[in-house]
Amino acid sequence: MSDRARLRSLVALIVVVFGATAVLTLSGTLSVDEVSGWVEDNIREPVRDLGILGPLLFIVVGALLTVALFPGPVLCAIGGVIFGVAVGIPTVLATIVLGAVLAFSLARWWAHDAVERTAGARVLALRAWVGRRGFVAILLARAAPGLPYNLVNYAAGLTPVSLLAFASATALGAAPRTAAYVALGGSFGDLRSPEALAALAVLIVMAIAGAWLLARDVRAATRPAQSG
Repeated sequence: MSDRARLRSLVALIVVVFGATAVLTLSGTLSVDEVSGWVEDNIREPVRDLGILGPLLFIVVGALLTVALFPGPVLCAIGGVIFGVAVGIPTVLATIVLGAVLAFSLARWWAHDAVERTAGARVLALRAWVGRRGFVAILLARAAPGLPYNLVNYAAGLTPVSLLAFASATALGAAPRTAAYVALGGSFGDLRSPEALAALAVLIVMAIAGAWLLARDVRAATRPAQSG
């Protein structure tokens, strides 16, 4: 098989496994053994054959799927399944940041009016919050549980926050959770492994700390209005 044909096949396979994993995860019918075996036979080997092009291709495809609102945790876990922890963490973090920057840029420069017209109540509320708090809001949005990660990308693009502040806050805030989800994906066949348990602990700590920091930020923002 030529390199070009292998690239086309790998792109198709990655897209298929992303979509299939998301559907199966949401439906509760995901089989660990079946998915692990399929990924080993059809994804890992072509990735190894491509060398450095494998992670680069994942970054490009994953970033485009992030723009299309593909679930971030699923993306991270698949990166862990394909690449393992050591390669998966930097690869997936680069994917997350690139996808966020693309969505931010789309909302700000390429389709600002369209995004604003079609934005729902959540996007408008996020836009107001990010506009007030800037870097801090992006950082908290990446850490706090329950905030729609992908929608924050578009909401931030409708605010005055700079691209550099957005990208740096995204990288800093998303790193711990990304590493945890990638570790879970890398431990897909053994969720009782030390890596998987450590990843779960990180997610729990991030959720608690993020919720507390977000609540404190909201209280601080509303205190002057209440005292007046």
